[in-house]
Amino acid sequence: MNKIIFNVPHIVGNELKNQNSLKKYKKFSSNGYYTNKCRSWLIKNIKCEDALLVKSCTAALEMCALLIDIKPGDEIIMPSFTFVSTANAFTLRGAKIVFVDINKDTLNIDEKLIEENITKKTKAIVVVHYAGVSCEMDKIKKIAKRYKIFLVEDAAQAILSKYKNKYLGSFGDLATFSFHETKNVHCGEGGALIINNKKFIKKAYIIKDKGTNRDEFDKNIIKKYSWVGVGSSYGLSEINSAFLYSQLIKVGKITKYRVKIWKLYNKGFEKFEKQKKLLRPHIPIYSKINGHIFYIIVKKNLRDKILSFLESNKIMAVFHYIPLHNSQYGKKVAKKNYNLKLTDLKSKSLIRLPLHLSLKKKNIDKIIVCFDKFFKQQGKNANL
Repeated sequence: MNKIIFNVPHIVGNELKNQNSLKKYKKFSSNGYYTNKCRSWLIKNIKCEDALLVKSCTAALEMCALLIDIKPGDEIIMPSFTFVSTANAFTLRGAKIVFVDINKDTLNIDEKLIEENITKKTKAIVVVHYAGVSCEMDKIKKIAKRYKIFLVEDAAQAILSKYKNKYLGSFGDLATFSFHETKNVHCGEGGALIINNKKFIKKAYIIKDKGTNRDEFDKNIIKKYSWVGVGSSYGLSEINSAFLYSQLIKVGKITKYRVKIWKLYNKGFEKFEKQKKLLRPHIPIYSKINGHIFYIIVKKNLRDKILSFLESNKIMAVFHYIPLHNSQYGKKVAKKNYNLKLTDLKSKSLIRLPLHLSLKKKNIDKIIVCFDKFFKQQGKNANL
């Protein structure tokens, strides 16, 4: 009772009504009416060549690895500060992961460190737009083009975020979105593969449809479909797509509210940053955020104490990723042992705060008051 929950999955409109309407369309599996509505929305709004609705962002990343034809020994450059799916999708095909440290301000991959890690075996750069804040895409695109390697955007957290007035997900050869219930827009569990390089479109449909040319059959191009390549059952069901479509058409309002909450946090924590108690998120001038995550950076030996203090005051806050280069399996699939100082430091110092559509200003005020009490108890020991 009266607890401030970290995340509350939301229903914003006609999600359940849409699902009920599936009786009329008489189709509940993938590739139906709502799948196509979602696909059209993504193509129109992200301004990509094509978009495929899939079961998860993980599935979309696995499709990326298949599309760029990853072979054992290929090298993939990415940050270590990311969810396991970013790496797992490529290690499934036998790739070696080359971890790069993060930018101290954005927590995104440090674009200045990418080029020195490129070898003859490098197949792709995978960037992660952490917290919906854009990576430095102009510089990264130039590097990928110079070395003729693929660029993949893990935009799981970045629906409707922008880099220089262009939506994230529209820069890489391929990109992925997540529609998991923890994301701004959700359908319980789902994702999308975004295709910006036309040469991948036909192959993507084959991979999504279990390695068959079912797409050509559905379009009456062929009379029978058969097994023509590798693939799996990646398509998102109509049940999920019907739910998702209602969210997509409300994404502008969802984003506006979340950004409002983000700004209230940012203003409330300003005084603590001036007191050198913490650091707030840094948003580069080139980035327009979507209000996905509000996090703070504190003195690392105080992080767990703060989380416990918030919990005792019925506020649920959490840490984020354990860096992949420190994990048991990450050490096994990485090209070498890594010493990523900023990744290690920031991951041990970061706290994510509640951010969802049920959150009110009074909740944020309570959270700010709790931090004020904690820092007063700690005194100068809390200084960064």
